Amino acid sequence: MSEPVQIERPAVEALRMFVRNPAAIIGSVLLLFVLVVSIGGPWIDPADPFEIRTAPLTPPFTADAWLGSDYLGRDVLTTLIYGGRATLLVGAFAALLSVCIGLTLGSLSGYYGGRVDAILMRVTEFFQVLPSLLFAMVVVTLFGPTLLTVTLAIGVVSWPNTARLTRAEFMKFRDLEFVRAERAIGSRNGRIIWQVILPNALPPLVVAATLGVGVAILFEAGLSFLGLGDPNQMSWGLMIGSSRDYVLTSWWAVAFPGLAIFLTVLAVSLIGDGLNDALNPKLRER
Repeated sequence: MSEPVQIERPAVEALRMFVRNPAAIIGSVLLLFVLVVSIGGPWIDPADPFEIRTAPLTPPFTADAWLGSDYLGRDVLTTLIYGGRATLLVGAFAALLSVCIGLTLGSLSGYYGGRVDAILMRVTEFFQVLPSLLFAMVVVTLFGPTLLTVTLAIGVVSWPNTARLTRAEFMKFRDLEFVRAERAIGSRNGRIIWQVILPNALPPLVVAATLGVGVAILFEAGLSFLGLGDPNQMSWGLMIGSSRDYVLTSWWAVAFPGLAIFLTVLAVSLIGDGLNDALNPKLRER
């Protein structure tokens, strides 16, 4: 009966510490608001985000367009709502892909060491010194600017830091007594890696994955700003990129999606900091 209590207690304490963190709660509420508005877009505003609904460059806070219109006459509020779905989708899946690649390579490198570690770390260093934005631009240019290629490009270039963090965690745990006991009873390496060491190494990886979402959102915005986003899918980066030539005459077409990106990345960062504090055993003891 005592074993489940030992497993549940750290999780309960971590949740309690996260809830007591005002910044983490603000970030959670802010991100939840962005998710609700973006996912519920069709029910909030069922219009087509590419539809021309009013005169071009209509200023905000008018009856025809609450947040104004862009240079084509598209409603900024509508494009803002629909653009959030593509931006968040790319951010989430690109971060997930990055974590999967980094976690797999980092765990194998940290657990086996030796020649496996040397080879995988050379691969990691190659991708780490590679200009990320330039490589992503090449990938998108070669395979076409779609949401899938943008997501893959961001995920492929942003995993090295996760791999190094995972490697360090596995190197810390692989020689501890509970891991040696698993080897002594004949457990397979796969079980030791994924079922024994990984659960103990998860806290910093969870924080890294959370912060990776914000990095991916900024990356997608940068690619879209450069004209390498999917032109058939409205996103916040596409809104900024398509209206950058009119920033002095219609600031609202750039300012509102820029504000949305800023608030979303801020919310993700606050959640990541809250998770870092909550999952840190030393801070929980304090």
